[in-house]
Amino acid sequence: MADNTRDKRLKRRWEQIIELLTEKFSEGDEVDVEGVLYLIGLQEYGKPHDHFKKEDNVNLIHVGLCTVLEPFGYYRFDFIDAQGWPHFELVEQLPNLKPGEQSILVKSAVVDYFVRQGVIS
Repeated sequence: MADNTRDKRLKRRWEQIIELLTEKFSEGDEVDVEGVLYLIGLQEYGKPHDHFKKEDNVNLIHVGLCTVLEPFGYYRFDFIDAQGWPHFELVEQLPNLKPGEQSILVKSAVVDYFVRQGVIS
């Protein structure tokens, strides 16, 4: 029963985040998980008005992923380089998860990030 309640709460919070980000940053298309991680990476990089190359966009998604998984013990912030990019150290290998389980882990981490940021409760 507790799992079902937790799943419903995660789903509700995730939908709240998607609605908020879609409204603020998208022109009609719903923001997906990669888009959310990209926006988190952009926030953490701190230079949202820079122009980014394709490689930079991939790096922003990676920064977003490392940021949300850091409290789960998978990554640890290491340093900021001369260009302002945050770097993380892998602390613990991510577990081998089925795609659905990966999605739940990432969504849970993203929801926790937005709760810590005070964006949702």
